Amino acid sequence: MGEAVILEAVRTPFGRRNGAFREVRPDGLLADALRGVVERAGLDAARVEDVVTGCVTQAGEQGANIGRLGVMLADFPVEVPAVTLNRMCGSSQQAVHFASQAVAAGDMAYAIGCGVESMSRAPMFSDIAFEGGGFERLNPALFEKQELIHQGESAERIADRWKISRNDADAFAARSHALASGRRDHPEILALSGLDAEGNRTELTSDEGVRPDVSLKKMSGLKTVFRPDGNGVVTAGNASQISDGASAVLIGDRERAEADGLKPKARFLARIAVGDDPTMQLTGVIPATRAALKKARLSINDLDWIEINEAFATVVLSWADDFRPDMEKVNPWGGAIAHGHPLGATGGGLMAKMVAGLEATDGTLGLQVMCIGHGMATATIIERI
Repeated sequence: MGEAVILEAVRTPFGRRNGAFREVRPDGLLADALRGVVERAGLDAARVEDVVTGCVTQAGEQGANIGRLGVMLADFPVEVPAVTLNRMCGSSQQAVHFASQAVAAGDMAYAIGCGVESMSRAPMFSDIAFEGGGFERLNPALFEKQELIHQGESAERIADRWKISRNDADAFAARSHALASGRRDHPEILALSGLDAEGNRTELTSDEGVRPDVSLKKMSGLKTVFRPDGNGVVTAGNASQISDGASAVLIGDRERAEADGLKPKARFLARIAVGDDPTMQLTGVIPATRAALKKARLSINDLDWIEINEAFATVVLSWADDFRPDMEKVNPWGGAIAHGHPLGATGGGLMAKMVAGLEATDGTLGLQVMCIGHGMATATIIERI
């Protein structure tokens, strides 16, 4: 059995829906991430033995095994295979898990876990013909077994159960933008060309959705989305942004990589996937965190960096209420409320951000955890080498 290590981790800037990447196909975004990760690591792409790709809406330009299409567009040798999977918001985190497990098992020396989502060009739910707020293509028998609701309503029920106020959610959202806009250096981001609002070519070196001047007063004036009677908490301001982007994490067998002159960045201490209540559906981050900490034989206070996906502010705030972490270690460079959430790309993107953050702060232990639709969650604990 080998030891799987992270050799390099990158992501594209995350663009707003119909923003800078509106004319960039998702397979092209993925190709940029794949090309970038092997170039930064200094590894010949021919050495990669599999590319495991996360993508949620596998329809239109994101259909036909987009992982394989991205590999070919990146000019990897045709001998490099690829597969595409969907674990919804945890897709590329799961891709990293699968790639690292294959390396740890000794099945291959090098693999890539990656992800992509263009929510501009392959709109969310277009794979199930979502219309008017209902899940018309799901099996009616499911609704006899479970109460399946929109994630936004789940986020509202989390606010009810944990007594999270609108002010709490808005303040957390403002914090996300403030932390993200405070970063001048984004070591994990690959600079890419895009379009500005007027259609002129521009270079993106940071995330398009981050707002440096968020006003809590203006945020408090936004209408609630899922409970329009005014009794709700969730607004467009305290939920993750709809975005476009890609990410890639290069994983290798430690002994082989060091023999090839490559320097490992981190190793895996825990890889977790859990199922949870499909109605509350976003609370799986709590049992996933517990399972990851138990697997790694750690406590929440041992961690130096925590990335919990900001699908909704209420998800992070309820999780924090259970674990009582040092909040300075939670999403220290901001999260998806500020930088966006390109569904299939976010898992790899948060991993890349966490690896870069641990390096920047000389930290050692990091936890990444993500809520997932229909009541699941993924969690990873890494140790910087």
